Formats: sequence, C-alpha cells, structure tokens
Amino acid sequence: MTTRIIATGAYAPGQVITNNDLAKIVDTSDEWITQRTGIKERHISSGDNTSVLAINTAKQLLERAGVEAESVDLIIVASVTPDYGTPSLGCMVQKEIGAVNAVAFDVTAACSGFMFALSIADKYIRTGVYNNAIVIGAETLSKIVDWSDRSTCVLFGDGAGGAFVEKSETDGIIKEEIGTKGELYDILTEGYTSCSNAFNGNESGTDPLWYVNMNGREVFKFATKSVVKSVERVLASADVSPDEIAYVVPHQANVRIVEVISNKLKIPYEKFYMNMDRYGNTSSASIPMALNELNERGLVKRGDKILLTGFGGGMTWGTMLVSW
Repeated sequence: MTTRIIATGAYAPGQVITNNDLAKIVDTSDEWITQRTGIKERHISSGDNTSVLAINTAKQLLERAGVEAESVDLIIVASVTPDYGTPSLGCMVQKEIGAVNAVAFDVTAACSGFMFALSIADKYIRTGVYNNAIVIGAETLSKIVDWSDRSTCVLFGDGAGGAFVEKSETDGIIKEEIGTKGELYDILTEGYTSCSNAFNGNESGTDPLWYVNMNGREVFKFATKSVVKSVERVLASADVSPDEIAYVVPHQANVRIVEVISNKLKIPYEKFYMNMDRYGNTSSASIPMALNELNERGLVKRGDKILLTGFGGGMTWGTMLVSW
C-alpha cells in the first residue's frame, strides 16, 4: 500500500505587490531584488487571514478530488502564521468545509511544513489508520514581516496550496526523508514571545524578534547543503537516477539557491519548476502551490517521477520522491 496524490489546489490573495511597489516604502529596487532572488512580485493579503486561504484551498481540493466532505478522514495544515495560537487552522478548515468525521490538526516546520505534514498523512494511510487526507500549507507572512527591513520584506508573500491524498496499490510516494538540525535554530526565527506576566516584572509588548529575522548567508549555506544531501540519499535508497526525474518542485525561496542545487545534483535547471517570480517565498505553501501549477498546466503525466524538496526554519528539510 502507498499514498497517492489524486488532486492539488492553491489559493492566493488577489492583491499583487511588485518590486516597484516595495521600492516606494523601503530602500530597494526591482533590479536589486530580481538579481538577488529572482522574485518580481508577490500576493499580499488585503485582510483575509490564513484560515481563509486554507479553507479556499480545501474546498478546491474536495471539488477536484470528487470527494464529499463527510468522507474526509484527516486534515493537516502546515503554517507558521495561523490565525490563533489555538484553535488550529485544521479545526477551522474542518468546520468550514463540513468534514465532520475528520481528525484535524496543525504542524509547524516553517518552509518544510508541507513536507512534514504530507509525511505524517502518509504514515496514517500506510498503516491503515485512515484512508485519505487533506494536506495544506498556508501562510499570511505579510503579518510577520518587518516592512522596514529591506533584507527580508522583499522575499515573502501570502498564499496556500495543498493536496488530497488517498491509499493506493500503485504509484504514489516512493521514498522520503525529513530531518532537523536544531543547533541552527537561531539563524531563522519569527514569532518570539517573551515570558511576561504579572509576577515577574517583565514588561509586555512586541519583541523585535517577533518579526522574521534571518541570517541570509547561513540559511543559504544550510539550504544548498541539506537539500542536495537529502535528494542524494532519497534517490539512492529508491535506486533511481537523476536522469529518471521528470520535475523537481523545490521550495520557492531564492532562484540562486536553486541554481546551486541544480549544479550540485547535476539535474538540469529546466527540470526545476519555479513560480517564485510571481509569488515570492510563501513558506509552507510554496511547494504545494508550485506543484499545483505544474499539475494545472498538464506538465506531468501518470507514472512520472517527481521530487518535492525543501528546507525551512528549525532548521528543517524534507524530500519526497513521488510517482505521479
């Protein structure tokens, strides 16, 4: 038994912010951003919170999978920007789509979040606990970005993407690897909340570390090393050569990172499917959004071998080899 992706979906806010728009509020330019990241524009919410993006993606997945909400067994949402500390986004999605029989929860693994969530769903299905799952990555990163920091605010966008997966006797997830390197946790952080209460004398208020803080150089080094090694291990364990890969769907963080990964793996750059030029880095949503676009464009066919791979804060990484 394996776990097969039978439908993909995505949703992004309608408001598009270009590099030139950003240049009006921070010291930057289209040329500076494009040369360093490959990003030209991103979708930024006009007020809809993360749950709205996730719910719209879930509804699309149900329609495309041809599944009634009451038949959904499991809902997992990956996010670092939920509406609340509690309830989870998963519970909010469950309510709004009417998946009354589903178990729902969230996972947090930053930009690797969708990979971790898909891995969890795969284990539930392979062990026979559940027959199917909705897996979503959803973010409104615009609410955790310091819009005066040109080194980070130019990178991120809002959006959601997901997959409907079910048990299958053929095709599906072949091999995977997820991993963490916690000793590097502080090179990429967001959402720090200090321990302030009525009995310790600490002042309340928003800590500067609440916003995205990133050591770009160290993140670049981690990404290019961890992704390459992870892909190599997954391919080796599956006895699959790079030549057999139809497409690689990487985390949509930075085109320069993808160039390095492509060179090290000796997988042609043209096989890396990217849409970061139009969406920026949407964290846990980036891989499923790109996968959905690849699917919608009809670029993959039954039996194609696809690599999903990414990295994120924690530091974390995840790679999956999928037979479409």
